[in-house]
Amino acid sequence: MQNILELTYPELESAVQAMGHQGFRARQLWKWLWRSGVREFSAMSNIAKDFREQLTREWSLVWPEVHEVQTSSDGTIKLLLRLADGALVETVLIPDKDRYTQCLSCQIGCPMGCTFCSTGLMGFTRNMTAGEIAAQVLVAREYLRTHGLAQNVKNLVYMGMGEPLTNWDAVKRSLSILSHSEGMEFSRRRITLSTCAIKGKMDVFDAEGLALPAISLHAPTQEIRESLMPGAARWPIDELIAALQGMELKARERVTIEYILIKGVNDSLQHARQLVRLLSHLKCKINLIAYNPGPGIAYAAPEHEDVLAFEELLRKKGFTVTLRKSKGQDIAAACGQLKTEALGRANSTSSEEGRSNGTA
Repeated sequence: MQNILELTYPELESAVQAMGHQGFRARQLWKWLWRSGVREFSAMSNIAKDFREQLTREWSLVWPEVHEVQTSSDGTIKLLLRLADGALVETVLIPDKDRYTQCLSCQIGCPMGCTFCSTGLMGFTRNMTAGEIAAQVLVAREYLRTHGLAQNVKNLVYMGMGEPLTNWDAVKRSLSILSHSEGMEFSRRRITLSTCAIKGKMDVFDAEGLALPAISLHAPTQEIRESLMPGAARWPIDELIAALQGMELKARERVTIEYILIKGVNDSLQHARQLVRLLSHLKCKINLIAYNPGPGIAYAAPEHEDVLAFEELLRKKGFTVTLRKSKGQDIAAACGQLKTEALGRANSTSSEEGRSNGTA
């Protein structure tokens, strides 16, 4: 049976009518699924019993399962989720005053191969479906509620595992689900889609208007970007910046440039000056992030004074700069780290069991 969470609202409306019911029943059903977050059709109390029984016969209602949870001393919560086929994927809840920002994944692994990223190094397994992407929010809201954390998820960032533009059809459908007025009602200004920037696909931000763009740049030159981001660097950096300059943004909107500072690689004042020259004609704001090293990766976190010097130079040149605090360092909260650790533990356990059984 198909998981009903895979349907967009128009599809659900058509499905309900095909089952012999009036269209308004779809609105009731949608609210139960995406606003109330119920896990069973039988819990939908204002829907007729025969319709609930029919739904149970014809549709499944499957959420991702929480496989593992880690909570940081700074309040960051990382959930490792198991999907219906057994695949593991991460989502992270980042606290900010009275609300949480949720970091969503869109793929199992990632095809881009960024050398500083745990997800990039694990390779690509498959795309996530729209329902799997959107249901991460259902799981997070239930987790916060059942653990007495009154704050709700207010902002979404597609910055977890995967490159959204290489799974755009499913990502677009998930955005439609999450933004629907009868459900979670996330507006465009509360959803940020982070991308390495894929040539030929950047027009979705202009055409769809479902999310704000954040560009994972991480390098001031083509040479450095090729070493850090071999997949993304197939699009020359000068051409990328020119394309960004041509984006149609709403009033007061700017392109967000994400720049991870990695010790000895892209964190010097020379690199800052190169970045100034590269972005001098782009309407943008720069989000600096100090690198959070992952297991088995040779790169290191920058020195704090180098981060501050880099930030100061950009500000002096007139850029709006945000120095994002690195959250969850004590729980492997960077993209792909918890899954990498969990798989490592599983492999270690299998090896130990093999040795004990005389098979290794």
